[in-house]
Amino acid sequence: MGTLFMMLLGIGVGRFFPVSQKEKNELVQLLCTLLLIFSMGVGLGQRDSFFSELLFLGIQSFLFFLLPTLCSIVFVYFLTRHFMAETDKETDRPSPCKESASTPKKSDPMVFMALGALILGIGCGTFPILSSFFTALTSHTQWILYLLMFSVGISIGLHKGILAKLRQYHVKILIIPCGVIAGSLVGGALCGLFMNYPLNQAVSIASGLGWYSLAGVSIGNLAGAGLGGIAFLSNLMREIGAFFMIPYISRHFNAFTSIAPAAATSEDTTLPMLIRYTNEETVVFSVLNGIICSAFVPVLISLCY
Repeated sequence: MGTLFMMLLGIGVGRFFPVSQKEKNELVQLLCTLLLIFSMGVGLGQRDSFFSELLFLGIQSFLFFLLPTLCSIVFVYFLTRHFMAETDKETDRPSPCKESASTPKKSDPMVFMALGALILGIGCGTFPILSSFFTALTSHTQWILYLLMFSVGISIGLHKGILAKLRQYHVKILIIPCGVIAGSLVGGALCGLFMNYPLNQAVSIASGLGWYSLAGVSIGNLAGAGLGGIAFLSNLMREIGAFFMIPYISRHFNAFTSIAPAAATSEDTTLPMLIRYTNEETVVFSVLNGIICSAFVPVLISLCY
């Protein structure tokens, strides 16, 4: 809830924020984004078992990432096209206050910068001598996220009338999280059929919705370390994969569908890419989707056992 509070605070400031400083505000968002991705890479590199888990469980984890994610994308796309079609064109249109960030050209280096930050972070985290230099950074990522959310709120506040426009949706704000959750569970069930896993175990892995730390620990305690490892890696892949799916989806589908691969992470770690490639209205839906999906993760996992 801290991220939501910071975004709301930023919206209030954004109503009085000088438009002439818009580019500096976007630069803050870019720097915070790269720092968060780098910090995530450092954390992964510091895990002693990360590379061995990646090699040993990689194929199964990849399928448990791919099918639930693709099913979520399909579900959200068709649901939003059907139930939110009247505003699709307005939502897909770039907003005046973020035109350069919301509609990046194909040569936009953001994806490569994100990948580079992640790889560099993993490399630094692998070596204890290097990782020790970044302890202060990795232990304060929440504050970086708060700064990012405050900056995002300013961008939203610059876009006049957006919150009033969101009230028009009413219960439709539940369409995206429902599509994400339903698609993930269907994808998990398909993985169970293909790999001969019990239905409850397969669905529980997909129920992580990208929250790899909780999914790995919870499922590991309930069904053993092996399944917990698959849950951890598949949901980690979903989080990382969302960084590189969002730019493509934002160009070839509607903006709402860009939220689908991010699932529970759409309120924090993958939010920077949604900020970069969509618009302020979609960002608000993204935060709401992340909150709802995150609340359902422990419930869904517990219901599977």
